[in-house]
This record gives sequence, structure tokens and C-alpha cells, in this order.
Amino acid sequence: MSQTATLPDPQSRNLLAALRAFRRGDFSVRLADDLTGIDGEIATAFNDVVHMNAMMASEFERLGVAVGKDGKIGQRGDLPGATGGWHSCVASVNSLIGDLVQPTIEVSRVIGSVARGDLSQTMQLEIDGRPLRGEFLRIGKTVNTMVGQLGSFASEVTRVAREVGTEGNLGGQARVRGVAGTWKDLTDNVNLMAANLTGQVRNIAEVTTAVAKGDLSKKITVDVKGEILQLKNTINTMVDQLGSFASEVTRVAREVGTEGKLGGQARVEGVAGTWKDLTDNVNAM
Repeated sequence: MSQTATLPDPQSRNLLAALRAFRRGDFSVRLADDLTGIDGEIATAFNDVVHMNAMMASEFERLGVAVGKDGKIGQRGDLPGATGGWHSCVASVNSLIGDLVQPTIEVSRVIGSVARGDLSQTMQLEIDGRPLRGEFLRIGKTVNTMVGQLGSFASEVTRVAREVGTEGNLGGQARVRGVAGTWKDLTDNVNLMAANLTGQVRNIAEVTTAVAKGDLSKKITVDVKGEILQLKNTINTMVDQLGSFASEVTRVAREVGTEGKLGGQARVEGVAGTWKDLTDNVNAM
């Protein structure tokens, strides 16, 4: 008994062509809307499915521009009339946006606080009771480590500045653990500055203390520059002039008072003000 091949009817061929176009991502394809009976119901159902896909694709494209390019992180997807799997797809995308945006908001909040000089803020490592994971957790820990190091650096610099500059406790050094790169360079520079100031002030104190005790043999020897160099030269000049004055007064006193050589005069070059007055008074005497 022979079998006769059944040719597909035109509606089946149209449906197959539309399905193939739909599979290729062509959401503009539609079946005729003037069909009746079961063919009409199939066409309506197919057109509804394609329309829903087209709406979802358009909405996701809008979200990509609004959130990803325009930075409107409060935007969320909406697909009117979506139920079941369609609704779940939109809800999943919205949840994804929220999960991506929340850590970004936290990072922005903490960095904004740092920019305002508030180093007390840290990034929360839990969102809505859920701990961060993966890259989000790594970013959170990195941001918090940065804030912690900035806080330690600021605290140590403040302490050293207060001890050395205000309280006069020379020799203070900043100690910031775990820092590297620029933070280590900054710490080292602060410590170098504190060490230089300590050396300079101690040398100046040593010389002026010696002068106060009548020892005019001391000089400031620390290697300095700028205004500290001017101060060094001024103090050393003062010590030289004091030495010359003392030497001349001693010589005149010895010659006149001890050796009986009258007419002796003290000669101290380069003196002015009180030193010149003292020299003149000694000579007048």
C-alpha cells in the first residue's frame, strides 16, 4: 500500500518562517492577524510572545544606557503585563543592578568622606544582612585598608607634629605599619623632617647653653639650608663677637690692671649696638 506525502499548508509554512526569524532575533516578525479558528489563536499567541520579547529587549537596552552610560543608578526595568518567567527575568535584572550599584554607592560614600577629611567612615561588608563576596568583598577590604592607613598616617603625623612642634619633645618619629609606596615615602619624609629639626634645635641649644655657661668655644656645626642656615650663621657670628669682646676686655684689663700698661684700648671689629656700647665703655674707663 503506497503512502502519499502530505504537503504543509501555507499557514504552517508561514509559522515556520516566522519561528526561524524569531530564532535569529528578529522581533519585528509577525503572523497575519486576520486568521480565524485555531490558526488565528496560534498567530495571536505567537505575536504576543514576539511582542513581549521585543519589549523586554528594548527595556534592557534602555537600562544599559541609563545605568551603564548615563550613571542613573536608580533606574530599574519595568515590563507591563509581564508574568511568570517574563516577570522573573526583569526581576533578576533589577536585582543584578541593585547588587552592582549598592557597593558602588558605599565606595562613593566612603571616598566622599575621605575627601572631606573624615577618616572615620568605612565600607560596609554586608548589604541587607548578606556578606559581600568575590570582587565586591575584595574592593570593600581594599577601601577599608586605604582608609585605615590614611587614618594611621594622619594620626602619627599629628602626634609627631604635636610632640616636636608644640610640646618640644624632640626625637619623635611617625610609625605607620603596613604602608608602602607613596604612604611610606610620606612617612619617611615626615620622619626625616622631624629628625632634621631635632638635630638642628639640639645643636642650637647646645651652643646657646654653652654661651650661657661662659663657654665660647662651641659653634653650630649641623648641615642646614635656607633660613636655618641664616640662623646658624647669626649665632656663630654672635659667638665669635662675644669671644672677641671677652678676649679684648680681658687683654685690656690685664694690661691696665695687672701689667700697668696705661692707654690700652679694646678693639672688637664688626660689633654694633650693645656690644659697641660695652666696648666704648670699657675703653672710656
